Amino acid sequence: MKKLLLFMHVSLDGFVAGPNGEMDWIIADEGIFDLASTRTNEADTALYGRVTYQMMDSYWPTAADQPGASKHDIEHSAWYNSVDKVVMSKSMKGKDLKRTSVISDNLGQRINEIKRGKGKNIIMFGSPGAAHSLMKEDLIDRYWLFVNPILLGKGIPLFGNIEQITKLKLHSSQTFSFGVVGLYYEK
Repeated sequence: MKKLLLFMHVSLDGFVAGPNGEMDWIIADEGIFDLASTRTNEADTALYGRVTYQMMDSYWPTAADQPGASKHDIEHSAWYNSVDKVVMSKSMKGKDLKRTSVISDNLGQRINEIKRGKGKNIIMFGSPGAAHSLMKEDLIDRYWLFVNPILLGKGIPLFGNIEQITKLKLHSSQTFSFGVVGLYYEK
């Protein structure tokens, strides 16, 4: 059975974005990009909320074609263009998109159908609102959290409105440059 992996940057005080969705505080370096590349190679489905999907789809399809594209841009662009994408959105219902399906209802049933399908894992980058919906239905199997050395004080929390206890086991941790700590948890 496929696993659903969540990749998320988080502040030390538990926020994934500022009050207006700001993410300019996130630190990412080649080490984090290399780890992300390793994990994406283990996945053949990308899962997003609508806002993150639109942001990703405006950049990644042609990122490798840009002058001076980095190794990460080239690799992630190729991966993005080769995988199936699933968007959790009520406003995009009925849209016809290349290699992309939209989930507008029956979230638990639809995600579990994807998990039971053939192939590799499902990976989700960002999308805090969608992540909250997935957490509420206990659908996330693995958490890759990149704790950034900053206190935001307010913003969008990583664990908003958790209604049930979910026990996690720390599988591994890794320190990156600039004080970012990667924590990998499994259910």
